[in-house]
Amino acid sequence: MSLFSHSHFERNSIILVIGILIVVSIGGLVQITPLFFLSSTIEEVDGVRPYSPLELAGRNIYIREGCYNCHSQMIRALRDEVERYGHYSLAAESMYDHPFQWGSKRTGPDLARVGGKYSDDWHVLHMANPRAVVPESIMPRYPFLAETPLGYEDVAAHLEANRVVGVPYTDEMVANASGDLKIQTQPLEDYDAMLARYPKAQIRDFDGNPEMVSELDALIAYMQMLGTLVDFSAYEAEGENLR
Repeated sequence: MSLFSHSHFERNSIILVIGILIVVSIGGLVQITPLFFLSSTIEEVDGVRPYSPLELAGRNIYIREGCYNCHSQMIRALRDEVERYGHYSLAAESMYDHPFQWGSKRTGPDLARVGGKYSDDWHVLHMANPRAVVPESIMPRYPFLAETPLGYEDVAAHLEANRVVGVPYTDEMVANASGDLKIQTQPLEDYDAMLARYPKAQIRDFDGNPEMVSELDALIAYMQMLGTLVDFSAYEAEGENLR
């Protein structure tokens, strides 16, 4: 009887298609249904927070200039990648990225752990003339970033837009967005409240020009925080599970 049924399915394309649809539907429901009962499919990791207004503005410039076309932000769980770039990327590190910068395109190195690897002065020179610090680089020059004032009048709107898609910016964060952006580049200001909103935010004049908040300030602030929020010493050497 089973052989007859099997043969019947194979000889009748309509019945075969219906059978395939039924099996795929059952398999899909088994996989998808549990997700409706989860608030998130990403395990939260201590340290990960939404971008500060300055970092978010820098990330927007990073995307605008197409940096993602040559630099991924995804370290795979392979020995050679981990030894070169650092701990493999966690999904939680990109949970507030819209869009995320994961990928496989690497004309230049992966930037997931670039924060703190180089000084601000190095980044300033690298953006002005990449070959001054990396002779074999084919990266274009971006000297105009240091000369262009950062337009941040609408930064609060950027926070609100991100909040719509799930980034947990509070009303307080949105209301203080412009002020927090300026404070992050002006260490003489009272920045305790800003740090309470954005722990581990780096506060200094990033581009070396205190007379102006430039697009380069924002871009360097963004790059200098990449990979710095999570304390990977909390992971076990074997198993890579949080203690």
